[in-house]
Amino acid sequence: MDEVPDEVHGGSEPEASDSLKAFGEVVKAFRKRAGLTQERFAPMVGYSVPTVASIEQGRRLPPAAFVNRAEEVLDAFGAIKGTAKHVARKPGLAKWFRHWAKLELTAATLYTYENRLVPGLLQTPAYARTLFEEQIPALGDDEIESQLAARVERTKLLTERPHTIYSFIVEEHVLRRQTGGPVIMREQIDHILDICLRRNIDLQIMAQSRGHHAGLGGPLQLLETQENKWYAYCEGQRAAHLIADAKEISILQKRYARMRAQALSFEESVSLLREMRGAP
Repeated sequence: MDEVPDEVHGGSEPEASDSLKAFGEVVKAFRKRAGLTQERFAPMVGYSVPTVASIEQGRRLPPAAFVNRAEEVLDAFGAIKGTAKHVARKPGLAKWFRHWAKLELTAATLYTYENRLVPGLLQTPAYARTLFEEQIPALGDDEIESQLAARVERTKLLTERPHTIYSFIVEEHVLRRQTGGPVIMREQIDHILDICLRRNIDLQIMAQSRGHHAGLGGPLQLLETQENKWYAYCEGQRAAHLIADAKEISILQKRYARMRAQALSFEESVSLLREMRGAP
């Protein structure tokens, strides 16, 4: 695992994707040299066909495990590992989100508490576009499209990784705020209700009637890797903290556990979402 900083500052400007595209072309060339289709290659490296396609098209960062397996399976003379060293992240992702996005790709468990807006993984394209269009300082059209494409690509994790355990706790006022207007919010709530049908996804709403609770310190994400190492991520206005210290993570895990007890149950949360949505 790469070294991760405790704190990262910066804006949301995208980086070039040429290195991702180059890496994808290298993998594709060696795959074809081996006479393998994506459908045959994917299970050999332990990833889904859509994930392999995304990597080959330069739309997704290759996880370290993918790089190692692809190098081995394709007998690439060190070319795949060598190219991977120069891979930059996807365009449209904020600099401060770089390391966390990489960890998300192979997470075993991901917990999210949000009190400002609908969590990125749950956002519809229309909801996300509203956020980007209203950003200060204003973004150009190309920047909006780049960031929107990155956000939409990231949301695919919920459907492409059915064995990852996802838990979301969202403040009720976030879902009642008419971000983008009633039509966009109705679509957003419908999308969350659909996502809640998946067995590996749990959503709870922190009711407005709840007074003090354990999450008042701000948004929080907790992630467990396949090697059972935990990380935490806390984001503010123009900075973020990626935390690897076990003692700090233990405190945040305790807070999240308390929040799960303080929030509405899954069944109560789904019922409230349906009430918010109203009649079609």
